[in-house]
Amino acid sequence: MNSGLNSGVPGANLSALRGHNAALVLGLLRDAGEGGVSRLELAAQTGLTPQAVSKITARLRADGLAAEAGHRASTGGKPRTVLRLVPGARRAVGLHLDRDELTAVLVDLAGTTLGRRTVPFDFGAGAAKALAVAGREVEALLAEAGGGRDGLLGAGVAAPGPLDHGSGVLRRVTGLPRWDGFPLRDALGERLGLPVVLDKDTNAAALGLTVGRARRPAGSFAYLHLGTGLGAGLVLGGAVHRGARTDAGEFGHQVIQLDGPPCGCGNRGCLEALCLAAVADGDPARAARLLGVGAANLVRLLDIDRVLLGGRVVLADPEPYARGVAATLAADAARAGGRAVPVDVVGRGGQAVAEGAAQLVLAPLFAVG
Repeated sequence: MNSGLNSGVPGANLSALRGHNAALVLGLLRDAGEGGVSRLELAAQTGLTPQAVSKITARLRADGLAAEAGHRASTGGKPRTVLRLVPGARRAVGLHLDRDELTAVLVDLAGTTLGRRTVPFDFGAGAAKALAVAGREVEALLAEAGGGRDGLLGAGVAAPGPLDHGSGVLRRVTGLPRWDGFPLRDALGERLGLPVVLDKDTNAAALGLTVGRARRPAGSFAYLHLGTGLGAGLVLGGAVHRGARTDAGEFGHQVIQLDGPPCGCGNRGCLEALCLAAVADGDPARAARLLGVGAANLVRLLDIDRVLLGGRVVLADPEPYARGVAATLAADAARAGGRAVPVDVVGRGGQAVAEGAAQLVLAPLFAVG
């Protein structure tokens, strides 16, 4: 139990505690899928009393979030009632604001994509145009999917970093300094008329990869995203690691060549600049080796269990990147007398970031994030 829920004052933060327990139950209902789960199983898995579980599930059913899914044979007495999540009870929008493309998705509570739109986008065109395009695409997405705003919880927005996840303010986005200090979360919230959560694109993708047993990689992992830039989403101990100033994961701006080529961040010899130059030269093998060197640094620093690769550059030609990064990690591990961590390509049709952005809204309902 999170100690922050207990202030030491009798009755203090009781609503937060109830909300946390309900989120645990709701998360287990989601993980159980259509097969559902019984109240006794929920009690065993959460450590809550059967009475507490009954009260929570009654509230969830009253809110339309849970429903009966039949009965299951019992070892004694009457059959147990099985409960399931109602995925369509709530929905969330996910927006990926890339430098040259906007992707908008609408997902249900189970994370199933109900609609998707992708359009050209110019992040460098400034706030007014960016907000106008985002607003137009969200309205079009909702119109296409049907249902209007019924059950719509809000919008999660994934943008290039660095940014402040807590305040929703962009910092000096690499190559786009005009965005420095812009309150993107609040501006989009006003434009969309919805609650908005803002995070880095790589963090959003990493969060999306932790949701649901079928997708959840074991232990701690790094998601490396190579597209119009290069960044990382870090999951340590099952939770997205953002750092004290939400600056963690600026993976592409580790300097690996002193006095190397200039990078848009102002440094020289950054991994991002070198890797993107190799991509521009049509040399995926070299780009993969560079990516592998950076990944090896990360593995040694954090002792992570797995490296996941994504982003449009990787997804356009996955094999050389998976092979090259894996070979570099294996060679580094052999030199250190250790065992190489596995490397996998993820992406789900190139919309991992947008789907993960929607989870920025949904994850707190399930005690995730």
